[in-house]
Amino acid sequence: MNTETTLNASPLGKQTTYVKKLEPQLLYPIGRDAQRSALQLHGDRLPFFGADLWTAFELSWINARGKPQVAIAHFTIPCDTPNIIESKSFKLYLNSFSSTVFESADAVREQLRKDVSEVLWRESDRAATAGVALVLPEAFGREKVSELDGIDLDRLDIECNQFQPAPELLMSDESQSPVSETLSSRLLKSNCPVTGQPDWGSVQIRYVGAPIDQAGLLAYIVSFRDHSDFHEHCVERMFVDIWRRCRPTKLSVSARYTRRGGLDINPFRASWPQALPSNVRTARQ
Repeated sequence: MNTETTLNASPLGKQTTYVKKLEPQLLYPIGRDAQRSALQLHGDRLPFFGADLWTAFELSWINARGKPQVAIAHFTIPCDTPNIIESKSFKLYLNSFSSTVFESADAVREQLRKDVSEVLWRESDRAATAGVALVLPEAFGREKVSELDGIDLDRLDIECNQFQPAPELLMSDESQSPVSETLSSRLLKSNCPVTGQPDWGSVQIRYVGAPIDQAGLLAYIVSFRDHSDFHEHCVERMFVDIWRRCRPTKLSVSARYTRRGGLDINPFRASWPQALPSNVRTARQ
């Protein structure tokens, strides 16, 4: 499927109508294959595991007595789904809940799981289920805010002059003994591939291997500043570039993007199977 044609057909960047009934058909899939092919990744031979962790802060529905209800929704989308969901279509879909009657929060969760899962695996010979969890108002006070841990790359006083992804900035010192490090930065920025709107984020890199040059890594993160792509694809590009250029024995890349339209998207990719990071928002989210 041609990516440009697919994006032009999506609701992104177009005038929309506020709907007053549940409309699952609003969800718009975007295939992962095109961007992965550009990175020379093919089919089921991916060098990573992981998931995309979405948080929806604007979810409301009507109960049987006509009273509005609210919740926060957490979605776990495996990275091996053939599709992602275009974020504006996701927002429009969630808005369609606002005048729809549901008997319970469990019914809302099951509807979300059913609709989202169908789109993620559409036109695939496989089928599975996305993870969906609702946080109800009585638990809002337990929602945490925490920054990504790790050595702060932003402390480095570096000169930045490349603003498209520049993997040549990445290097490691293989003459040194292997280390186990966690590095983080708040200076990640990319752009929506259709509207050009900025996407702001923080990123965390964990690795085991020859020491990675921290100044070069920070300059590489900054080099995404004028790059246009979806959050998920940016993180996969980072993973692949670090994996190929620095050759660690273990690697994970996690990004937390600030919310837009009541949604934040937080991709996580790792070279080995492991528990997903907690979906805890940062201060900017």
